[in-house]
Amino acid sequence: MQGGFASEHDALIAEKVAHILTGGDRLAGSKVTEQDILDLEREAFVSLIAMEKTQARIQQMLMTGKPLRN
Repeated sequence: MQGGFASEHDALIAEKVAHILTGGDRLAGSKVTEQDILDLEREAFVSLIAMEKTQARIQQMLMTGKPLRN
């Protein structure tokens, strides 16, 4: 991978963050509560933490203090 480009896993994480920030699968103009956002965050975290690439990133950060680009 060359610098300056997002990996497939980076793109997946970005998609999940965008999903959270836009309130999920709601109609435009719908009210989104704080609890709705928290639920979306939890859903994204649980799905990401089950992935080997996410676990490797967390382990790398904890062990070296540097991010892993995978």
